[in-house]
Amino acid sequence: MLKAAGVGIIAAILVFLLWNGVDVWPVMLILGLLLALTYTGAWSKLSQGRRKRQVVLGTESHTTFNDIGGQSTAKNELKEALEFVRHPERIRDMGIRPLKGILLTGPPGTGKTMLAKAAAEYTDSAFLAASGSEFVEMYAGVGAQRVRQLFVEARQLARRQGQTSAIIFIDEIEVMAGKRGQHHSHLEYDQTLNQLLVEMDGMGTAENLRVLVMAATNRGDLLDPALLRPGRFDRQVRVDLPDREGRLSILQLHTRNKPLALDAELGRVAQETFGFSGAHLESVCNEAAIMALRDCATAISQKHLMDAIDKVLLGEKLDRTLRAGELYRVAVHEGGHALIAELVNPGSVSSVTISPRGMALGFVRQAPQDDRLIQTISELTADIQVCLAGSAAERLVLGERSTGAANDFEKAWEIARRMVLSGLSSLGVVQEEALSPESLYQTIQGIISEQQAEVDRLIDSHVEQLRGVASHLMETETMAGDMIRALISA
Repeated sequence: MLKAAGVGIIAAILVFLLWNGVDVWPVMLILGLLLALTYTGAWSKLSQGRRKRQVVLGTESHTTFNDIGGQSTAKNELKEALEFVRHPERIRDMGIRPLKGILLTGPPGTGKTMLAKAAAEYTDSAFLAASGSEFVEMYAGVGAQRVRQLFVEARQLARRQGQTSAIIFIDEIEVMAGKRGQHHSHLEYDQTLNQLLVEMDGMGTAENLRVLVMAATNRGDLLDPALLRPGRFDRQVRVDLPDREGRLSILQLHTRNKPLALDAELGRVAQETFGFSGAHLESVCNEAAIMALRDCATAISQKHLMDAIDKVLLGEKLDRTLRAGELYRVAVHEGGHALIAELVNPGSVSSVTISPRGMALGFVRQAPQDDRLIQTISELTADIQVCLAGSAAERLVLGERSTGAANDFEKAWEIARRMVLSGLSSLGVVQEEALSPESLYQTIQGIISEQQAEVDRLIDSHVEQLRGVASHLMETETMAGDMIRALISA
């Protein structure tokens, strides 16, 4: 009835205006749009979406520190910082100023978010999670309002749950807390950061309800210095890629609910996965289980685990079929890599394959005996030689090179450039900004040329072993490192 009466009144007004010579078409267009939105429910959906974006909801955390492997140093440092939340009386008696913020920095996939959730469980705190991108929009003041609302929601959530502390976790904080003055189009980013600084300064350390701000970033160098000073983010916890023992503990965690065959060696998998993050290792375990299911196996074997490493590194096997000549060229190329790798670093080759995966037509997987955190000149030059070996093998065996070595050359050039900037070249200690492009180019080119000559000499003296490796790859497509070493030593 009310809708019908409203429509009648509007129609009467339009007729009256039309009778008096008023142009009613713009009014009718606006009214038509409003009626369409009202009757289709679009207006209510838009309003609901706006309200939802303005509310940051808490999430329950059931992750504990026992569920995180490979980060013993980060866990211990984080536990120490959380003592003021667990035992505020003891901290107060010692005259210790409680921490207001903890910043987790490190590469992607190393477990920063899991550490924040474990911290909430460890301290029995309410846990609120948000992303830095949620606080920044084109409208001025929206980000600052959401920051204020986040701290209000944290305190309200803790009271509803009957807890005395709350942890606010902001992921990708560099989006909202970058260095001020870099955004010249508008000051929305700066206003959002200013509001975060004000909220952290206003957090009372002696209040009954304690709030701790935790944040994670992959780019700590982008953060504003005002955010990192004492009294805001008091402590920075580095969450690095795990070492071999850490990788083993992560693999054990992710295979707890998976059946492993008797031949599965997680220690060998940990050795083969240097440079993998926790997320990569979880994917390896998951892909190995999928492969076992695909093969109708009742348990995950060592072969499934090793194939899963290749899949995570390079992608799924392709159905691409190469011509015989192209396939032999790939076998020679990968055989050259494997040959030089074994000559300059014996025992380093784990496997060689010429089965196409992702963007690679072949691949040599190396497994260093120990994790290398620093490298010497001899180790860097050995890496350059391995990169150059594929192209050199093609030229010496087949008479010409191909475009398949483009990525190898990029890697070799980058290693040589790192040598120059690290003071390991004939230039000695250098400063990058003071080094002319011509001098840098010539020095890198000299390093590459010197190593290329050494690679040519090694391959020329072992060309028969190289042909044997290539022929064997043509038959089997994949060779284990032990077989490579047997052919080279024959």
